[in-house]
Amino acid sequence: MSTTRSFVPRGTLGLLALAVLALPPVPDARAQALDAATEAALDAAIAGAHRSEENRARDRWRHPKETLAFFGFRSDMTVVEMLPGGGWYTEILAPALRGKGRLYAAHNGPNAGAYQRRSLGAFLVKLGTAPEIYDEVVVTTFGPPDELAVAPPGSADLVVTFRNVHNWFGSGEDAARLGFKAMYDALKPGGILGVTDHRWPDPATEDASTGYISEARTIEVAESVGFQFVASSDINRNPKDTHDHPRGVWTLPPTLRLGDQDREKYLAIGESDRFTLKFVKPDTATAD
Repeated sequence: MSTTRSFVPRGTLGLLALAVLALPPVPDARAQALDAATEAALDAAIAGAHRSEENRARDRWRHPKETLAFFGFRSDMTVVEMLPGGGWYTEILAPALRGKGRLYAAHNGPNAGAYQRRSLGAFLVKLGTAPEIYDEVVVTTFGPPDELAVAPPGSADLVVTFRNVHNWFGSGEDAARLGFKAMYDALKPGGILGVTDHRWPDPATEDASTGYISEARTIEVAESVGFQFVASSDINRNPKDTHDHPRGVWTLPPTLRLGDQDREKYLAIGESDRFTLKFVKPDTATAD
């Protein structure tokens, strides 16, 4: 069951594991109804022949339909997907929004590092080889500190970011704040931000280099730029993940950075334990 939680100030994060109290539960995303048009669009996108078997196999860990339902996704929304990487979620969002909504894919810029350039290039090839799926996707650039306009200011109903925040924290809290500010600026007042990332259970011992981050730190930084925390969900929780792997989160599938070493052990654990958070840009906010 999903719960909302209250958090103590930044200076006492070391005590947070003892201080966090559960508030009355909010409905689990799996119990939330999608409108008929959105449900049909998501079902068709998730089952689409354009998705590889490898990507389909990850649905059991990433729960795309339930996750998007928790965020309040509708097929007529304007949505921003932050740093879509290879486009795993783009494969679902683009066809589900096509014809009714709009999708901005805020990818790396062409002047970023070599890895980021390769990722952007592969993403653009993906879009170009299936125009019947991706022809309406608008590609923008997220390249802090200068390229932060991921969509026209105040235009988006929903911004989603999947497993990106830990990278921002890896570059420092100021970098994370820039990411959240870019998402805040793109949203309409009343718009929703959905965040999923690898969960580190204790903020006192958090180490972003492992790929895990704490819910507490994520919520704190989001709130520092103006977001209001709405709820968390256990949709993407994995209780088998012990969070203590030799190569961090990348020890687990799909990366399996240790190769054949203890492969079956890590396959049995599955993909990482992840938090799923929902925020709102207050109705009273003014787009910059």
